[in-house]
Amino acid sequence: MQVTRVIGLMSGTSVDGIDAALVEITGSDVNVQVRLLSGATYPYPTELREQILEVCEGGKLSIADLTALDDAIASQFALAAQNIQIGNPPAELIGSHGQTVFHQPPRGRRSGKAEVRRSRSAEENHQIQLGYSLQLGRPEVITHLTDLPTVGNFRAADLAAGGLGAPLVPKVDAYLLSHPKRVRCIQNLGGIGNVTYLPARQEENWERSIYGWDTGPGNAILDLAVQQLTAGKQTYDGDGSWAAQGTPELELVNQWLQQDFFQQAPPKSTGRELFGESYLHQCAQDAQGYQLSAADWLATLTELTAASVAHSYRNFLPAMPDEVLLCGGGSRNLYLKQRLQALLSPAAVLTTEEAGVSGEFKEAIAFAVLAYWRYRAKFPGNLPQVTGARQPMLLGDIYLPVPS
Repeated sequence: MQVTRVIGLMSGTSVDGIDAALVEITGSDVNVQVRLLSGATYPYPTELREQILEVCEGGKLSIADLTALDDAIASQFALAAQNIQIGNPPAELIGSHGQTVFHQPPRGRRSGKAEVRRSRSAEENHQIQLGYSLQLGRPEVITHLTDLPTVGNFRAADLAAGGLGAPLVPKVDAYLLSHPKRVRCIQNLGGIGNVTYLPARQEENWERSIYGWDTGPGNAILDLAVQQLTAGKQTYDGDGSWAAQGTPELELVNQWLQQDFFQQAPPKSTGRELFGESYLHQCAQDAQGYQLSAADWLATLTELTAASVAHSYRNFLPAMPDEVLLCGGGSRNLYLKQRLQALLSPAAVLTTEEAGVSGEFKEAIAFAVLAYWRYRAKFPGNLPQVTGARQPMLLGDIYLPVPS
């Protein structure tokens, strides 16, 4: 059986750095198998990270500055791809998600091909707007610097088909983490939280019953709060130990859960455009009358993440899962994990490691698989019932090195 070594590159909404995963992939499409050879996170240079965060929060750039930032990020991604290969067999392909700096879901989207294709008035066409998602770190630069074929721009095809362009990981989750008899939720806790609902494989037409969406904030606002409380000396609450010393203010959490995003039915996606610094500022204003200690404040923000996950499950899943498998940086937050277990009982809250897939590098692994599906297998990578796209699509643009 042919083995292909692929590098997956990913930097999420936390902007902590670039996750790189070097994997061996066998199989074709539905029978894909993955073995992780090496995984590492390469932090951004401080000045570059600050610039990215500023842009994510709506900072303005000239076109010249935007192109310079695009290339600077691409150079860091290429360096990560080169470094992950040191001491390992060389890769044959790169899948790079890039760095999301802006994500706008479509507005006025209609469901169903018949409705989309019917004649529309000029006013209706004006109201219907495709989504837009911008990932910096252009793949052609990565190809040029690494001399490896690179697949990037994964979200564009789904957006063009009327989808949200997110989340794109659920199909990979389905083939790596579904269980023959148990219903599972794969809950990513990066800067933004997202869920993949996986019915038991023994169910008839199980793939059609896979769902996924963004649940709301993961670590983004919690990390921002820690940075504010420590004047930048800490960037996150390690193990959730600081928040664990406080008491969450549930009245505030319940107030925040009334926000439109939490009430919106899937498919849905979000980012720092909604759950960023401005959102945290509004939350802080809401909390002014409660006299919360720093620990209480962090406990309350942590509770919002846990409660938003539980709220999303109970309101939008077809059934509660038997198991919840956590991944992403938040899976290492023990206090957050405890709160999720309390709110999601009797489901068992575990990690993807316990099912054989690295939780820390699962997103990077996913984009390695998506690149493999696009480049080798010509296999659609999206799930229309997850993203809202009109049809399955091949995801990603292919960039080939110039022959020497």
